[in-house]
Amino acid sequence: MTIAVIALTQSAFETAKEIAGHLENASVHGLAKRLPDADVTFDNTMDHIRTLFAEKTTIIGVCASAILIRALAPVLGDKRDESPVLSVPEDKSAVIPLLGGHRGANALTRELAGKLETLAAVTTASDLCHGFSLDEPPVGWVLENPDMMKPVTAAMLAGEPVKLVIEAGDESWPPADKFADEGEFTVLITDQADCTDEKTLVIHPPVLTIGVGCERGAPAGDLTGMVKAALYDQGLSAQSVAAIGSIDIKGDEPAMHHLAADLNKPFRLFEAATLEAETPRLANPSDVVFAETGCHGVAEGSALALAGPEGELILPKQKDPKHTVAIARAPLVDLTGKGRSRGKLFVVGIGPGNLEWRTAESVAALKAADEIVGYQLYLDLCADLIAGKPTHNSELGEEEARARRALELAAEGRDVALVCSGDPGIYALATLVFELIDRKDDRAWNGVEVTVVPGISAFQAAAARIGAPINHDFCTISLSDLLTPRDHILKRLEAAGQGDFVISFYNPQSLRRRTLLGEARTILLNHRPETTPVLIARNLGRVDETIKVVTLADFDPEEVDMLTLVMIGNSETRFVERGGRNIVYTPRGYAKKMED
Repeated sequence: MTIAVIALTQSAFETAKEIAGHLENASVHGLAKRLPDADVTFDNTMDHIRTLFAEKTTIIGVCASAILIRALAPVLGDKRDESPVLSVPEDKSAVIPLLGGHRGANALTRELAGKLETLAAVTTASDLCHGFSLDEPPVGWVLENPDMMKPVTAAMLAGEPVKLVIEAGDESWPPADKFADEGEFTVLITDQADCTDEKTLVIHPPVLTIGVGCERGAPAGDLTGMVKAALYDQGLSAQSVAAIGSIDIKGDEPAMHHLAADLNKPFRLFEAATLEAETPRLANPSDVVFAETGCHGVAEGSALALAGPEGELILPKQKDPKHTVAIARAPLVDLTGKGRSRGKLFVVGIGPGNLEWRTAESVAALKAADEIVGYQLYLDLCADLIAGKPTHNSELGEEEARARRALELAAEGRDVALVCSGDPGIYALATLVFELIDRKDDRAWNGVEVTVVPGISAFQAAAARIGAPINHDFCTISLSDLLTPRDHILKRLEAAGQGDFVISFYNPQSLRRRTLLGEARTILLNHRPETTPVLIARNLGRVDETIKVVTLADFDPEEVDMLTLVMIGNSETRFVERGGRNIVYTPRGYAKKMED
């Protein structure tokens, strides 16, 4: 959970800092003209609140509740998808949950009120009446038929008896003293499948664990089919599965990744020694398996290791030619300290750096990551999203070190974000990550789930700032000869010139590289008019952004540095002034179409 504590005045700022100090992953967001020292500053309060809400950020406003209400009223939708929004007066006289009460707001309200020693103004009817809510079960519990929530809760609030039946779980939730022995409606806590009816709210507790094994390269879907068949044969609901486990040497098997994704359940990997410790509890210990893996049972051992000391096998190892499956049950499964996750690596593009050009996917990835890797400038540009998280930075030219570090952390079972500016697949680190995986061919690295999160690239941002210069065929060329041979770059420049492409130059010039941009100008002057527009865009999306348009004849490479993108139009690109605005655009042929 990422938390934004919003302050609009200096007195609110002091309270906001105190609140952020009590909570993990919290940063103070302040109105720029009054609170320039806030962790994150903004100019438009209403827009900033709406942006945070859209990004699923938890909001605590140290301000009047009406400000938050007016900001969010136009964008409210399904209450089951609302992130928490809280209001705290400057004097800390109360903590008020406004939205997302059963999505964490009520719990956060009570936690924060305890830290501030003030009133938790929870108003949710079920919480006030019973002290709990059926649609806010503990982590890992699943409501099979949430549409039954409304009639069951209404009956309880009306004082009507509702029956509670507990077939699975440790009876710690929901509180039995709030229910009756009989009633028109029933709340059923079970791990069995197909128990729903028009009078029963079915809740599945996390009591089942699945252990699996497979041959190297087994087909992805076959293991999933075998597990689902095993659950069906036992009459068990997949929603009561707490986790799936296997031995760590199988961490790169597509069959296991497919299974975990299909069931939407955590996947845990165990060292052989951990599984070997379960040998006394195995129903089918195997010396053959021990010789291959270092433990006497992968499927049964994994299921039992996940279930814990109180767990027991309810389905001993089942085999087909390529897979093994076992199922265990425990009173309640706690995954704390059990195995390691597969590990995820998000290669994230944050765009040029301003809030408006971040994608929702990039925001979600940065919030989901446990640790962050990147060049320090890029980390600073997303500081509001990664506050409180461990970070690993390196110098600008140490791209391989950053990519390796990110892969190493992810291979240890962590969720890692590797931050890039612009788009990670355009002159950035996405290709390096995959190249390193390819070159090393290591099982641990191969098992990492890599997601490339696209961002707005500099050429897109520059084009949007000035009009539509890339609305026809275009290309991008990097002028850095540190990784690409100089003669290759010159060959591409000549080809792009002959092809009459609009060209965006990345890495155009540095302190050491001073000649290629001038050579590019000379080559292009042989293929397009001297009046061709050249766009010089520096520090796009940042406070000192500059946009300048000159002709190809007047273009001076000496005014360009590594923070600049240079875009040179093709022979048809136009530069005009209309309505006091400079516009650069490249026609696509609509004029001729309209004439016809």
